[in-house]
Amino acid sequence: MSSQRRSKDRNQAANARTAARRGVPAPPSTPPPTSQRLTSKRPRSGRSWPITAIVGGIIVLVIVAMGVVKFVLPLTGSATAPSGSADAVSATVMQALTSVSDTTLNQVGQGTAQPLPISTGAPILKGASGHPLIVYEGAEYCPFCAAERWGLVVALSRFGKFSNLHTSRSASDDVYPSTPTFTFVGSTYQSDYIEFSPVEMQSNQRTSTGYATLQTPTAQQRQLLSTYDAPPYIAAQNAGSIPFLDLANQFIVSGSQFSPGSLDNRTWDQIAGNLNNPSTDDAKAIVGSANQITAAICHATGDTPANVCGQPAIKTLEAKLSAQAAPKAGQ
Repeated sequence: MSSQRRSKDRNQAANARTAARRGVPAPPSTPPPTSQRLTSKRPRSGRSWPITAIVGGIIVLVIVAMGVVKFVLPLTGSATAPSGSADAVSATVMQALTSVSDTTLNQVGQGTAQPLPISTGAPILKGASGHPLIVYEGAEYCPFCAAERWGLVVALSRFGKFSNLHTSRSASDDVYPSTPTFTFVGSTYQSDYIEFSPVEMQSNQRTSTGYATLQTPTAQQRQLLSTYDAPPYIAAQNAGSIPFLDLANQFIVSGSQFSPGSLDNRTWDQIAGNLNNPSTDDAKAIVGSANQITAAICHATGDTPANVCGQPAIKTLEAKLSAQAAPKAGQ
């Protein structure tokens, strides 16, 4: 069964509502120019100016300054603060995300999340610290990104710790509207085993042409998206879709591994409260996704830490992932 991705018409709400679709291409790699500023022309010297002209000039300068503040500040601050009405993740929800028991982990196993991460056959990708690098590319408006972040946060929390993580929702005027989720904008992640490089390319705030640009992918992130979020790893019609997850270049996930519809009309507390109950649909989907991502990461870390990678369900999933043959051109 195919994973869920955003549609090709990511910025057209009317088209997006026509059907549940599986993916959306990443936004253009070149962001709109931000260097345009309002400037005032100085009067030529050599003649005295009436007081009214001087006063008028001051008023113009004040208006210009207000315009600069109005249009520049949202751009310069957008990369460090979540958009919309995001709140810090509550202690209760964070505790649930980071404390799924080994019993639940092993009972859920692969869960209902599908498909499995796809093997690339490439060398391990490492970050500046020398640890395996995990790259996430998505957007705040995207409901499929909203779903996939749940399992990703659970998985990454097994290897390190998030700080300043905030709640968010997918766009209210798209398919699966207002899906409860998280945003990586403004967050930090610390780990002794891996590095995490996320980018949220667009906000969940509607503009006249789509959704506002939020963060710009690095050259490395763009290259990974164009290389691995494309044939032969995924179908041509889904190339460039988000969410996209590169797990140290060992495995990739393109699209969400379960439907955002399963999170409909729910609160973060309600969803998180089900994660430690292996019989719930939330645990089967979210913990199942987290287990698959965990197994892929363990493959890259050399099965460290042992308390995570040594769990029977993770070892079984890692063996299953390792047995995959990387897709070849033409397949």
